[in-house]
Amino acid sequence: MSKIWLIMLLSSLVTALFNDPSMAISAMLTGATDSVALAMELVAVYGVWLGFFALLDKTGVADIIARLLRPLIKFLFKGSSEEAQKYVSMNMSANLIGLGNAATPMGISSIRLLGDEQPSANTNVIMMVVISATSLQILPTTVISMRAAHGSANAADFLLPCIVATVASTVIGITLVKILSKIFPDSKRKL
Repeated sequence: MSKIWLIMLLSSLVTALFNDPSMAISAMLTGATDSVALAMELVAVYGVWLGFFALLDKTGVADIIARLLRPLIKFLFKGSSEEAQKYVSMNMSANLIGLGNAATPMGISSIRLLGDEQPSANTNVIMMVVISATSLQILPTTVISMRAAHGSANAADFLLPCIVATVASTVIGITLVKILSKIFPDSKRKL
C-alpha cells in the first residue's frame, strides 16, 4: 500500500512540476505550513483530553465508567474479560465526546484483549471495530474546536445532524454484527 501512495505522490508532483513549477512549489510550501499549524492545534486538544483520560484511569473513575457501561458492554461483547471491558468503555467514552484519535489507543488495547492474540477476528473484535468506526458522538469536541479555531461563527451548529448520523450508523453497525454473528458463529469460522 505504501508503494501505491508513493507512486501517486511522485506522479502528481512530477505532473505539477511540468505543468506549473511555481504553483507546485507554492502548493508544497502552503501544504507544509498548513499541516504544521493543524498538527499544533491537534496536539493542544489531544494533549488535554489524553491527560484527562490518564487521570480517569489513575483515579479509578475509568473503573466507575466501566461499571456503568458494563450491562451494555456485556450484551455487545459476550465473554469478554473485565480488563477488556474497561478499555472498551474508555474507547466508547472518548468517542462519545468526539475524540476519535484519543480513543484509538484504548481501542487497540481492547482489540488485543478481545481477540486473545488470535490471527483472525472473532465477533467481539469485529464489534469493537464497528463501534470504533461508527464513532457514536454526543459532543464532537474535536470538530467543534477545529471549526472554532478556523473562525466559524457557530462552531456547533452541525450538532444535531452529527448526533443523528452517528446514532444511526452505530445502531445499524451493531445490528448487522449481531445478525451476521448468528449466521456465521465464531465456532464455525476458520482461523
